[in-house]
Amino acid sequence: MKKKYKWSSVQLMIFGFLLLILFGSLILQLPICNQDGKWLPYVDALFTSTTSACVTGLMTVTTATQFTLIGKIIILFLIQVGGWGVLVCAAYLMVLLNKRIKMSTRVILQDLFGLDGVGGIVRIVIYIIKATVVVEALGAFFYSFQFIPQFGLVKGIGYSIFHSISAYCNAGIDLLGSDSLAQYVNNPYMNFVTCSLIVLGGIGFLVYQDIVDLFKNILIKRERIKTSLRKCKLQTKLALSITGILLLAGTVLVYVCEYDNPDTIGNMPFAQQVMCCFFQSVTTRTAGFFTIDQALFKPVTQFICCIFMFIGGSPLGTAGGIKTVTIGVIFLTWVSILKGNNHVTCFKRSISLSYIRVAVSVFVTSLFLSLMGVAMLMIFSPNATLNQALYEVFSATATVGLTAGLTSSLTYAGKWIVIVLMYMGRIGPVTLPVFFMSRNKNKGEKELPNEHILVG
Repeated sequence: MKKKYKWSSVQLMIFGFLLLILFGSLILQLPICNQDGKWLPYVDALFTSTTSACVTGLMTVTTATQFTLIGKIIILFLIQVGGWGVLVCAAYLMVLLNKRIKMSTRVILQDLFGLDGVGGIVRIVIYIIKATVVVEALGAFFYSFQFIPQFGLVKGIGYSIFHSISAYCNAGIDLLGSDSLAQYVNNPYMNFVTCSLIVLGGIGFLVYQDIVDLFKNILIKRERIKTSLRKCKLQTKLALSITGILLLAGTVLVYVCEYDNPDTIGNMPFAQQVMCCFFQSVTTRTAGFFTIDQALFKPVTQFICCIFMFIGGSPLGTAGGIKTVTIGVIFLTWVSILKGNNHVTCFKRSISLSYIRVAVSVFVTSLFLSLMGVAMLMIFSPNATLNQALYEVFSATATVGLTAGLTSSLTYAGKWIVIVLMYMGRIGPVTLPVFFMSRNKNKGEKELPNEHILVG
């Protein structure tokens, strides 16, 4: 008798995203989705579908002028599903239809959320959807104060909803043309709203729950702040502290490199310079919006931005990259080795060796993918400079969406390379931890004799 084939959580995430992308590409190429009434070349339709579902933001065509209302709605749908994740959407759909979520599905979601058991899976899925809807609705409300006076009631509301979802999902796709948010470079209100949505989307859904519990304990249960802070999960402490450090470091580094560059912030007042640098620091955390043309930055600034793009946001958020907690674990491991400690500790907690292995695996795999992508892009897009290729590849693999001017001039082969990089960059940081953790659970590995080697 043939054994029934069972899909693993990794396979479901990989093929679920692939089917979503293919579905979007088939629709976006239709004449009804394009303002010129013609069929969009399939590679551009696939590129747009991939960048939307993978919440990247790199575009070979201009969204505002290329697509009709139907096309823009399809793009928005892909962004929202891509931001939540295919499995979360499927689970929530089953909840809406009053269908019981099978144990196999619960186990898959358990792996995805990194939980110890399957209890409370449905509650977490519902919480993720509700939290997203609330934040995106608030974002659209605040955006409307800018977009309605500027574009009128109906168009303004549509723009508010689209850009709120795009910002919260860290997609970076806009309806304003090829200059993104450059027209609002002097607008503190738009900078603040956009940055808030990007950060909230990137810190991770489960962090929300911990923060809400923290305030409940302090305000309702009247607990001492120190006592409540001790109850916060290590995941939350790492995600928030590393996010804060990276945002501050990014702002300072961009300012130091660009304060005298007349093409970017050199001619601006100090307060506006700081605002632009902070926005750049935020958007490199895989958002994709920009207020300054990325091609105008100095090479050193572009290199620094590549590092921040590579790191990205936090686990179980809408951002990409290898994630803040991953880089935090690697840094703490390095510090522990320098100190000669046998254990990696943080906030008076010990980090398991299995998580360290996963962090190193994700880091090395993502770095190898990025470097291979740079080499391939320069081979098949000879018009690309090294800086442009680095920026494009790190932006694609980390699902950021920023470009130093290369995306619009990509060759046919270059477009396919970036499509693959965006797809692998989106599913990699999600599936690799699940894959490596399941491998770490395997028993029966033979212990072989040790032998001396030279390292370093």
